[in-house]
Amino acid sequence: MHEGFSGLKDLLMSESGSAYFVHSFAYELELVVLQVAKKNFGVAKFLDMIAVMMDVVCTSCKQKDMTRESQIEKVKKAIGIGENKELIRDGDTRCGSSFKTLCSLVHSFSSFVEVFEYIEEEGDNSLSQRQADALQRYFKSFDFVFYLHLMLDVIGSTSVVSRVLLRKDVHISNTISLVKSTKSLLLKLRLEGFDSLLEKISTFCEKHDIETLNLNDDYVNPKNHKQKCNITYRHHYEFNCFNTVVDMVIQEFDVRFSDESCELLICMEALSPCDSFKKFDASKLLRLIEMYPNDFSTADRLTEYQLGNYIRNVKKDERFANLNNIADLLKVMVETRNHLSHPLVYRLLKLALVLPVTPATVQRDFSAIKLMKTNLRNQIGDDLLNACLICAVEKQALANHCYKW
Repeated sequence: MHEGFSGLKDLLMSESGSAYFVHSFAYELELVVLQVAKKNFGVAKFLDMIAVMMDVVCTSCKQKDMTRESQIEKVKKAIGIGENKELIRDGDTRCGSSFKTLCSLVHSFSSFVEVFEYIEEEGDNSLSQRQADALQRYFKSFDFVFYLHLMLDVIGSTSVVSRVLLRKDVHISNTISLVKSTKSLLLKLRLEGFDSLLEKISTFCEKHDIETLNLNDDYVNPKNHKQKCNITYRHHYEFNCFNTVVDMVIQEFDVRFSDESCELLICMEALSPCDSFKKFDASKLLRLIEMYPNDFSTADRLTEYQLGNYIRNVKKDERFANLNNIADLLKVMVETRNHLSHPLVYRLLKLALVLPVTPATVQRDFSAIKLMKTNLRNQIGDDLLNACLICAVEKQALANHCYKW
């Protein structure tokens, strides 16, 4: 929900006890992790410097005609031209782009530093030279190495579920299981991950000749060197940085994938006709009915006998074979007049069809609409605009239809 509509969720849920809040699973999941982590000042500074790095390197490479072939190759490798073209940018929601960028920083760290040195000496203007100098000093600091490996661990823990949620064919039960395992992985990282993180940082600093800190020394506030904090560097990086960031990400996962919303989706999957109704489970459907008391009165409540009669009928009927989703099942039920024989099951199917389960397809549709609905097209009639939007959203279906024709 946009910021302009803040409070709408609470208003809807207060109006109806059966209004369950389910996040769009795929929407900016990786970006959400970044935005949550940016609430920590150190992470925010780290990501801001990465954004500055992208602007400095990309702009300098476009404007400067480099003559040394070896330097060109290093710049290409550093900014990701070649195999890795997806680099982190503010608002970039492509799956894995942030994780790939952080990996490229670890594996090509020396190339990045050499690029900064080159821009500092041969930059197009004094601003890019000053920025390259600041980036070079920051990249060689312990702070940078710490947050680089911290964010690599955090985003790496969530990258698998991010990729799965962006698929068009999201398998609900497997996805929910993956979400739970990701939560467990984050909890394990919170409890046991700090020492292993320090080992990675120590190895990286030694490899690239970066000065490390004695974590047992007293912490000095970089903003006020005279201020006594009465804590050690280890306490600062473990409790104020590591634990804080991981806790915020875990909390966001609990909100985004609550037990209630996961149960709702798992119960809904019991209606799926795939693999000859393999996922059918009467107990889950009865639980789904309990979650919507306003749609099913006490007199209308389905029983296990009614559900058993329904599943036996549809399994014996060949017309219900090879169905892929609930929408296909509803269509066949109406065509075969089975919706009259099983009206309560039909009502349950209609309810499940409108549940807010939104994979990446919905986000792609909104993106297509934003591209089509320009100020110029706002001047045309609604019918023509709707036709343009349908063609933009259903490009694949339109292409298949034209090809057959």
